[in-house]
Amino acid sequence: MDELPVRTHGGALAALRESIQAVQKALLRQPSLPPEQLLARLHEWQQLTAELANEEANRRRLATLYQVSRAINSSLNLTETLDLVMGSLIELTGAERGCLMLLDDEGRLTIRAARQFDHHTVAAADLAISHTVVQEAIRQGGSVLTTNAQHDPRFSAQESVVAYQLRSIVCVPLHARQQVIGAIYLDNRIREGVFSEADLPMLKAFASQAAVAIENARLHTMTDQALSERLEELTILQQMDRELNATLEFGRVLDLTLRWALRATHAEEGTISVRDESGAFQPVAHAGGQRPPKTGRKSAQPPPDSTGPIVLDGKRLLVPIRYEQRLIGLLDLQRNGGGTFRPADIQLASRLADHAAAAIQNARLYDAVRQANLAKSEFVSQVAHELRAPMTSIRGYADMLQQGIVGPLTSQQEQFIRTIRSNIERMQALVSDLQDTSRIEVGQMRVEPCPIRLTDALVEALQATRPQMNARTHRLTVEIPAELPLLRADPTRLTQILVNLLSNACQYTPPGGQITVRAWQENGRVYCSVADTGIGISPGDQARLFTRFFRADDPNVRAVPGTGLGLYIVKKLLELQDGNITIHSRLGEGTTFTFDLPAT
Repeated sequence: MDELPVRTHGGALAALRESIQAVQKALLRQPSLPPEQLLARLHEWQQLTAELANEEANRRRLATLYQVSRAINSSLNLTETLDLVMGSLIELTGAERGCLMLLDDEGRLTIRAARQFDHHTVAAADLAISHTVVQEAIRQGGSVLTTNAQHDPRFSAQESVVAYQLRSIVCVPLHARQQVIGAIYLDNRIREGVFSEADLPMLKAFASQAAVAIENARLHTMTDQALSERLEELTILQQMDRELNATLEFGRVLDLTLRWALRATHAEEGTISVRDESGAFQPVAHAGGQRPPKTGRKSAQPPPDSTGPIVLDGKRLLVPIRYEQRLIGLLDLQRNGGGTFRPADIQLASRLADHAAAAIQNARLYDAVRQANLAKSEFVSQVAHELRAPMTSIRGYADMLQQGIVGPLTSQQEQFIRTIRSNIERMQALVSDLQDTSRIEVGQMRVEPCPIRLTDALVEALQATRPQMNARTHRLTVEIPAELPLLRADPTRLTQILVNLLSNACQYTPPGGQITVRAWQENGRVYCSVADTGIGISPGDQARLFTRFFRADDPNVRAVPGTGLGLYIVKKLLELQDGNITIHSRLGEGTTFTFDLPAT
């Protein structure tokens, strides 16, 4: 800090004391001093008193400057720092009003803080003169001072000086990192000579401290803003990933991607196009603006060699969507109102496209597989339907032959007829399973749950499977309590479930084995188990048991005819009725299937 041109406090006080003592001694020696001597002494006292007052004021200013410097350097909030700087300057200098201006990245001056002596905000329009003075200070790189602008040829002709009757003006530039970052402007419209050359060293010192504090606060604000933007970006990407990973529906994935892109970049309209087999981009999803995209707007076609986002006229952003270095789609964002896409918007849109690429590709593949499965299910359903007519005809003719309509049959012919009927029944069961599977896969399987007794469905199921059990001399035990409540299920489908489980137990239980059916109530649900003492199922096969067409590689399993659809259908029928099924099995010891349905 520059040295202030005043006598030290101790020196001025000692000189005043010596002068007073000299007068006292003179009066003792000569009671009446000549008036000239008294006047000279009084004038000397006045000067010393003024020096002391000036020194005291400077001391208070320095103390205030020290306190303010500590305060402004303790804050990293730019707005708080600027307000504190302006309030302190008004208090220190006795200015009527003032403002602090900073240069932006493009070199333009903007008022960042403006105050009056009563700490009220000053409108920017009332500080028109400040721009001229600040620009002059920045151009010269030094302070600008006038004790009376009304008579200063630099300012007296300016309209704002005349209109506001400005008098005292001072402006000190703010230097940081050997560059001018702005300036402090102060004025007073009432008094002239409020600021003097003696004030400049203190103002420069204050400006130096303020510039460092402002630059630190600005850098902190920029860093904090960048961190906040990055955190917001990571949050957006995380939320988008969570939503995208929750679905494989192609349309849903596209809608989610567009919604997040519009939100993140503040665009008003967006379109996603996917690349077809010919390499052209076909719009498949649109959000915001008009639907469909605006008439006359050309379909987005990025240049063949483009690898990154492209901005057209500042208001249209094309972002390539790449999966494993292959261009699979294009994100087209549009701003129809004011504002253009910022670099941060472009980078975030590019990251969104990268995160969405895998989800879009997976959804496309899943959609293709789903369409293929639907086509296959429809084909199987159609074939199964077409098979029913010839099977019915074959069974009808076999029945007529067995009844002797065309004459008596030999024992060998009767055996052939029984073989034909047995295979027709197997084919009918297979066709029925195929039709049920197709209905389940295409969502056409209908169930009509109603209150029903488990024993009613079990009686029908046992009637269908009793011949099979008797043929293999199986022992059957049924344990169903009389007080078992009604359960809610489709009667036909419940019977089908029990038939499949009982038939499965019969097929994989050696002759003479035990089959046990139990039922009980627990937590508002009815449970039913079908247990056997059969060959059992390995843990690895249990994990795949309820999938379509699955049959274990065990030779004992392969020896039994089957399609691998029965248990798959059982599980799906239970799920359609709010039911569940579990399995407990050990190789060589048997298997227990347990299902549950809601009680009424």
